[in-house]
Amino acid sequence: MDLNKLLSQLGVGAGKEAVYMSITPGVGLEVIQLDTSAKTVKNYSCRPLEYNESLREIGDMEAFKNAVSELFEELRIPLKSNVVLNLPMVIFGSTDLPILLADDAVTEAITSEVEQSYIFRRYEPIVSWYDSNNNRSGESRKLFYSAIQKNVVEEIVNALTELGIKLTSIEVSLTSLLKALAFTGLAEEQMKDNNSWNLMLITQSGYSIVSLVGKNIIDYYEEPLAIKSFEGDEIYNAINASAQITLMSYPANSLYIISETDMVSAELLVNRMHSDIPVKYWDNNDFKKQDALPVSLDVLEEVAHKISLEAIGVASGNSVGLPVKFNFMTGTASDSSSFDPNEPVHVVLGSKEFDISPNAARNVSLLIGIIVLIPVMGIFFGVPMIVNQKQALLDDVNSRLEQTNAEIKRIQDEQNKTNNFDVNTEIKNVLASNRSKLLAYTALGESVPKKLWLTYFVAKDDGKFDIKGEAMNVEDIYKFFRNMKDSLINTKLRLHKLQMKSNSVDDAVTIDLNAPAEYEFEITNMSDSEVAELEKANAAKDEKNGDGTQKTTEAEKK
Repeated sequence: MDLNKLLSQLGVGAGKEAVYMSITPGVGLEVIQLDTSAKTVKNYSCRPLEYNESLREIGDMEAFKNAVSELFEELRIPLKSNVVLNLPMVIFGSTDLPILLADDAVTEAITSEVEQSYIFRRYEPIVSWYDSNNNRSGESRKLFYSAIQKNVVEEIVNALTELGIKLTSIEVSLTSLLKALAFTGLAEEQMKDNNSWNLMLITQSGYSIVSLVGKNIIDYYEEPLAIKSFEGDEIYNAINASAQITLMSYPANSLYIISETDMVSAELLVNRMHSDIPVKYWDNNDFKKQDALPVSLDVLEEVAHKISLEAIGVASGNSVGLPVKFNFMTGTASDSSSFDPNEPVHVVLGSKEFDISPNAARNVSLLIGIIVLIPVMGIFFGVPMIVNQKQALLDDVNSRLEQTNAEIKRIQDEQNKTNNFDVNTEIKNVLASNRSKLLAYTALGESVPKKLWLTYFVAKDDGKFDIKGEAMNVEDIYKFFRNMKDSLINTKLRLHKLQMKSNSVDDAVTIDLNAPAEYEFEITNMSDSEVAELEKANAAKDEKNGDGTQKTTEAEKK
C-alpha cells in the first residue's frame, strides 16, 4: 500500500517535501531540492540578493520577500511549506568549560564571550553550541559554538510567515559546507575515520583554517585579511605567505582549499603554494569549472552552474551524519513556551514530511501496538516448547563438557609432573621480541636528520614504541616522522605531540629572531592512556632514586 494513502486513512496530513534555501554571498538567494538517493539536483533556481558582509545581515528584507515569492512561483512550490535556511556564518569559536557546568550556565558563559564581538555589541545573539568530545581532560570539556543576530532571525521568520511559509531550522555556512563535501564525495578521502586534515576557507574578509579528524572539528582559526586591497597576483602572495606560517601550527595529513570569493581562484592559489602534503581544492565561485552534482532537465542550464556547496549541504538534510550540529531556532520560532498541545506535530520520515494530529498519533500508536503484539503472542506460547527441546540439548552438551574438562585436567597434571619445557616456543618468543626492537633501532639510525636530536626512546616487548626529541624546525620533524612510518610499516606510529620549546609565555614572546626556533615532539604508537602510564612510571622511578642512588639515565631507559 502507498505510504501517503495509509497515512491518510489514519488521519495524518498529506505528505510534503521540505524546501531548502540558502543566502549565499556572490550568488544571492538559492532555492534547491535534491534527490538524496540518486544524489542529483531535481529543482533549483536563484535570485540576486544584497548581503551586507560588514554587518552580516540581509541588505533589504523586502527584496528578500520578493525573491522568495518569485522563486516559489517559478519552481511551482506551494507557499505553505516548511523551509530550512542556510545563513552565512557570523561567528564561530571554541572554549573550555568545566564538565559539571549545567547547560544553562554554559549558554550564559558562551553568550558573554560572544558579546565581545563587534557585531553582538549592538545586537542580541542567539547562541548554539555542542560538545566536541575530542578534548576531555581533567574537569573540563571543549565546546564549539556559533551565534547569529536574534533580530535577523526574527525578521526572516516574520517575512516568511507573511508569505505563509514556516521556517523550521537554520544552518550556518560552515556546517553546510562540511555536509556538502561529505554528501558529494568531494572530500571522501579526507573524511575517513582517524584521518587528520585541514579545511582552508577563503572569503572576502580573509581566510579561516578548520582542523578536523574525519568529520570531527578539533580546532578553528580565523585570519582577517583585506583581500579587496590587493591587486593582481599580490593577493595570492599575501594569502600564501600568511597561510604557510599559520598551517605550521596545525599539522595534518592533507589540505583542502575552498574559495568563496570571486577575487581568488583556489586552483591558482594551490599552484603557488609549496606543500609537503597533498592539497585538493574547489572553487565555490565564478572560477568553478565543473558542477558538484548532476542536475535534472528541469533545472535551467544558465543557473545550474551557480549552485553553491552551501545550498547542496543544507539540502542534504539528515542524509549526512555530521557531528557538528547547531540549533538556532530555540527562543524564536520554535520557542517551547508557545507549544500548543492540540497543534499538529511535524514528523519527518526519510524525504517525506507530515503534519500529524494528536488523534492521528493515537491511531498510529494503536496500529503499531497491534503489529507488535501479534508476534509477541506467538513468542509467548511458542517459547516454552522450544525451551524444553533446547534444555535437553543443553544437558547433553554440559555432560560432554564435564568429560572434556576432566580429560584436560588429567593431561595438564601429567605435563606438570614431567616439568615439560617447549624450547622452540620460547626461542620464537625471544626472537620476535628482539626483532621488533632491532628494526626500531635500525629505523632510528637511518631516519634522524642532521638538525634533530632524540632525547628519549622506549621499545617494549609488545611492539610499542615511544620516541621524544627536539629539532630546529618543523620540516625535519615531519621528515623524521615519515621516515619512521615508512621503516616501521605495521606499527601505526602517530605524531602525539608537536610544540615550540619554551619554558614560559614570556620566553615564547622574546624569542631571538636571528636564532632558529626549537621544537619538541613525541612520536608513538601507544594510546594516550599508555603514554600517560609510561610517563607516570618514569617519574616515579626518578623520584624513587632521589634518596642518594644514581637516577635512571636516558641510555638506561632505552
